[in-house]
Amino acid sequence: MERQSTYTATATIDEQGILTSWSEGARRLLGYESSAVVGRPAAALLAAEGAAARRALAGRDRWNGTVPLRHRDGHRLEQGLLAHRRTSSDTGTTDWLLVSAVGDRPQPPRGEPLEEWTFIQSPFPLAIFDTELRLMRANRRLERALSLPEAAMRGLHLSHIAPGRASDDADRTMREVVESGEPRELRTGVGAGLGPPTVLTPLKDGTGRVRAVCLAAQRRAADPAAGPDDGDAGTAGTRAGTSPDLRHTAQELADATVPRLADFMAVDLLDAPRGRAEPGDSTASPLVLRRAAVRAVPDGDGPAPGARVGEATAYEPGSPPADCLISGQSVLYATSDPVVSGWAAVDPAAAWLHAYDAHSLMVVPVRAEGSTLGVALFGRHRRREPFGPEDLRLAEELTAKAATGMRTGRGAARARTTTMSLQRSLLPHTLPDQAALEIATRYLPAATRAGVGGDWFDVIPLSGARVALVVGDVVGHGIRASATMGRLRTAVRTLADVDLPADELLTHLDDLVLRLAADEGSADPAAETAGGIGTTCLYAVYDPVSRHCTLARAGHPPPAVVTPDGTVRFLDVPAGPPLGLGGLPFEAFETELPEGSLLALYTDGLLEARDHDIDEALDKMFAALVRPAPNLDSVCDRVLTELLSHRPEDDIALLVARTRALHADRVAAWELESEFTVVARARKYTSDQLGAWGLEEAAFTTELMVSELVTNAIRYGRPPIQLRLIHQDSKLICEVYDSSGTTPHMRRARIFDEGGRGLLLVAQLAERWGTRHDRVGKTVWAEQSLPGR
Repeated sequence: MERQSTYTATATIDEQGILTSWSEGARRLLGYESSAVVGRPAAALLAAEGAAARRALAGRDRWNGTVPLRHRDGHRLEQGLLAHRRTSSDTGTTDWLLVSAVGDRPQPPRGEPLEEWTFIQSPFPLAIFDTELRLMRANRRLERALSLPEAAMRGLHLSHIAPGRASDDADRTMREVVESGEPRELRTGVGAGLGPPTVLTPLKDGTGRVRAVCLAAQRRAADPAAGPDDGDAGTAGTRAGTSPDLRHTAQELADATVPRLADFMAVDLLDAPRGRAEPGDSTASPLVLRRAAVRAVPDGDGPAPGARVGEATAYEPGSPPADCLISGQSVLYATSDPVVSGWAAVDPAAAWLHAYDAHSLMVVPVRAEGSTLGVALFGRHRRREPFGPEDLRLAEELTAKAATGMRTGRGAARARTTTMSLQRSLLPHTLPDQAALEIATRYLPAATRAGVGGDWFDVIPLSGARVALVVGDVVGHGIRASATMGRLRTAVRTLADVDLPADELLTHLDDLVLRLAADEGSADPAAETAGGIGTTCLYAVYDPVSRHCTLARAGHPPPAVVTPDGTVRFLDVPAGPPLGLGGLPFEAFETELPEGSLLALYTDGLLEARDHDIDEALDKMFAALVRPAPNLDSVCDRVLTELLSHRPEDDIALLVARTRALHADRVAAWELESEFTVVARARKYTSDQLGAWGLEEAAFTTELMVSELVTNAIRYGRPPIQLRLIHQDSKLICEVYDSSGTTPHMRRARIFDEGGRGLLLVAQLAERWGTRHDRVGKTVWAEQSLPGR
């Protein structure tokens, strides 16, 4: 919102430390125009050495503190900043979002002691925002839930304190509360520690004017604020293990135990879990783990010594972590113990012991369901008392809870990876060789925990230089949806190979979905959307000779087309029912597309990816399709950029095609009489046309095929009879049409039979051949490749 930039300075920095965006608030703060700083190193704006800032951010996903900045006029500013690390789900690139309140931060008047105590000591997270949506107050429960002090949040909007879709929704709803004076309720949580529902209540003065908004969040069952004692590590540790993400769960464990239980804590995880150890089990080689989380009581501006998050650590045999991993038993040490001191003297991973002058160490295995996932290290250096048996028991309890969450997260990640691999293997790896259409595609899996869905696309070359385009969306997510998608995609290719019209193909596909649902329903009556009932599909066939496109759809969004004159519209394809309902007809739609038209087929996840209404999404899609682009890949990327405001919650399949045409100089057709004497004339037509095309080397083979096909049409078919030759790049296609609906079959001729070898000869000479049925009659075709072309 524009109102935010008035009071908040924002900037983004890429992984190389280069500024990539600069808000109006940032200009007000430091005096630099966006054009003067974007694309330049962010360190140039610091009034101190930049290495300290890099060390402070290393290995963290969020940071807050005071940074010395240099104003454009040269004076120094000590400015409080809040930094969020963000990773794009599409590109995998990482950047930092920096936010800071500009000017005087709102300071609300303090109330009566009893009211103040009520606000501060409430068991629910509470915050007060002014009418400009800036945070004024936050109680202890909210500070603890968001792991930020009130001072770091004051003056900022919720969307900058905890970036994400839920916070954006809360900001919009808060604006409605200010304008309407009526309370609102959000059914989603805000931030990692705030659970639904979230209630937004207007705070009014004596005249009824809204002066502020109170945010009250429901305490999560795993909220560390469950008890009144802020220093109770057992209570705080209930948050550990609440996330399905391994690294996040490990960091929750570290945050829950430092500084309540330990002054230093690190979690190192194995790439693959170890089974239960056998008596005498040992290893002669180092055990390699990867650091998942680390936290220490602040002791300087730099990161904790030793391995950083994401880096590998190798523990030699005999070291405390290695012994713990092998035995699966927790151990309590004094750092003066020879085992610990010997390990610290040779292993860089133990550098923190010397750096912090730690005096007490606990090593606890991260175990769940009989498998060892890694090891947790706890150290004390500020507290004088060493760890005791009660501390070890508490550390084991917290680590076990986190381990359960990690194992669940690892299983979910493995299942998602399996589903993704299956989905990718079932989608086209490369687009087939065809010349009728220029094509680009994109597929984006859903970002939800439910896993990828069953969206798919396909490009199928057909006879007569035609091409079929398919886009479909199977209901549901996970392995079942992907497997159903694979079945339906195979069925579509099979039905397309027999050249069924678009509406008939969807009818057969509808029958298949009903049979699949019956089979799966009998095996598992509780199976959701068994067999793909509710699947949507769009099937289109484009003919570059006539430039006609025939389409039919089963509950799928209509395709968009952009003609060469810049007109963009939806094709008025009749909306058939989704697949699996049975008994309802599908209707085909035929239109002529000028050469160079742009056709866009997509699944509904594309239009649902925006937070705004469907009309705005359509406007943005149309605008992205109409704008000139160097190639179709750029068109796809632009459409996704315009329509994706956040990671998609549903799969997205996008297929964009530009039509080409085969002009009269590449197509030749002749009407033939139904007499055997015309066969010689057909061979002559073929020879002359191939000579005009410069294809004399293919004349002998083509004449043989034409002779056999025309003879069969005269003998077994009905007039009218038509011969057509199509020259398409490196392929030559000959077709013979007659008005009979009888399908020719290849048969084995006996020794003394005078006929029966014609189609066998065609099959041997052609690369592909087949029969295509029209509304009236049929076409027998044969396709051959042209050597050296």
